[in-house]
Amino acid sequence: MRRLFALAALAAVFGFSSCQQEEEEAITQNEVSADALSQIAAMGFSNHNVQRMEGGYLVEGDIMLSESDLSGYHEQKALRVGESEQYRTNNLVSVGTTRTIDIAISTSLPSSYVAAIDEVIRRYNAENLKLNFRRVSSGYDVLFTKAPSGASYLASAGFPSGGNPYNKVQVNSAYLGSNPGTSYLATILAHELGHCIGFRHTDYMDRSYSCGGGYTNEGASTVGAVYIPGTPSGPDPTSWMLACIGTGQNRPFNSNDRVALNYLY
Repeated sequence: MRRLFALAALAAVFGFSSCQQEEEEAITQNEVSADALSQIAAMGFSNHNVQRMEGGYLVEGDIMLSESDLSGYHEQKALRVGESEQYRTNNLVSVGTTRTIDIAISTSLPSSYVAAIDEVIRRYNAENLKLNFRRVSSGYDVLFTKAPSGASYLASAGFPSGGNPYNKVQVNSAYLGSNPGTSYLATILAHELGHCIGFRHTDYMDRSYSCGGGYTNEGASTVGAVYIPGTPSGPDPTSWMLACIGTGQNRPFNSNDRVALNYLY
């Protein structure tokens, strides 16, 4: 059974997805204004089940948008309309010849999560990209830290800004537990790191492919959903950036993921 990424579903869910049950009630606490919902939709993100968070909004289950993201200028981009291609945002990490991204893990997360972070770094570095990743104890570019108590998502991240990766991935270790399995957890965290460097969900055009339920298009976009050439126009059942995944599943990069990673970095 495919699982959703929103804890509100309460069914072996795991949290890097854009997926939300259609029947879930709209958020009433910390209500999101109609204007904000309109801006979110205009940016090309789903405006269903948006959560108001400290400093911005959580959209599609795991993506953070700041107030400045909503109010900023957004460049129009033409999209290829298909079922399951790879997509990136307009904002990418500035690289030059090469660039090293330093990753740290907060002591607020279980010590067993370190092995998963190391596996994430190994997966990316094995692709010999212009972006290199390493784990550090201080001076980080991206911090993996515990999600706030009572969080209704399993993991969340944002997109690059100013040529730098998004600087924080929040992980709901209270739900995932102290030892969820290294490969499974690495899959979740590699997905979130993918958002941090500018990737959107592979099934952007139809989230029902990985999440189940009815057809759900994340929305016509004026920003942040640019097709990556060379990726398939048909369904891709093993991509690391699919919106939903089965509990316990391991998703290392497949051949199409490698095309996307190498195209950008």
